[in-house]
Amino acid sequence: MNEEQKIYQLLGIATRARKIITGEDLTVREIQSGKASLVIVTNDASDNTMKKITDKCKFFNVELHVFGSRDDLGQAIGKESRVVLAIMDNGFAKKISQLLNEYNRG
Repeated sequence: MNEEQKIYQLLGIATRARKIITGEDLTVREIQSGKASLVIVTNDASDNTMKKITDKCKFFNVELHVFGSRDDLGQAIGKESRVVLAIMDNGFAKKISQLLNEYNRG
């Protein structure tokens, strides 16, 4: 199993554990409240969404990764296509961050 598959699998587990928030507005709210540990935006997000999420993450010092497509992300978490999601658990965030860093290096 490659890094990409591991990331999607872990996102699915985190979703079942109810540790993921999806959607632009909810994600921004969680970033501002300090509860978001890690944010993922898809490669095919609109420029507006990308700028908004990037700015919020920088301002509130939340780790941000650009990864996957909206359809793949949605499928991984068992929902329709999703562009933005926040991971609300430090343990999941740490492991997913490690995998994303390995994936981006490779």
